[in-house]
Amino acid sequence: MDEHEHETPAEIAIVGDLTDHENDITEKLLSIPPGGECTFYIDSPGGSPYSAISLMSLVLLRGLRATGIVTGECSSAALWPFAACRRRVVTPYSILLFHPMKWQSEEHVRLAEAAEWARHFGHLEEEMDRVLGDLLGMPFEQISTWINPGRYVTGREIAEAGLAEMVELRDLKSFEQNGDGKLRKRSKLGTV
Repeated sequence: MDEHEHETPAEIAIVGDLTDHENDITEKLLSIPPGGECTFYIDSPGGSPYSAISLMSLVLLRGLRATGIVTGECSSAALWPFAACRRRVVTPYSILLFHPMKWQSEEHVRLAEAAEWARHFGHLEEEMDRVLGDLLGMPFEQISTWINPGRYVTGREIAEAGLAEMVELRDLKSFEQNGDGKLRKRSKLGTV
């Protein structure tokens, strides 16, 4: 029997700006064997779209069996790692912000470079919106209504759309996470 079968899934906090924590999250993801399990606890306003692409790609390329639990906010770039999860969990108070991609440059750039950035981001935005819809199993036309002009979507709405499971806060104390990464209801005789 493989030694990893007895280990509990890695738990990874995605809290704050993805860009600021990408290195730490990447190292934790790379420490999980290909095909292994992990649980993301997400409370993030987003960050760099490139950080989102990288984290999403690591989950998918390594075939990780990820569970994403939105404990607070999952907005902007944080949506892509969440969408890459095989299992997604929200509470009624989880908030997810879908909006058009934004970019900025801290440097002084010439007009030609700014025009190239605008062209590149226009293409990247459309491609990433399609990837997000595909990962969530949501038609591009439907996800576009959330993205443009930008919409906060509650956990309840996400669950009603069939994109995640919803767990009521009052029920959380009666649940526990088992070694298989699943939230299960506790009973007096143990976990069921």
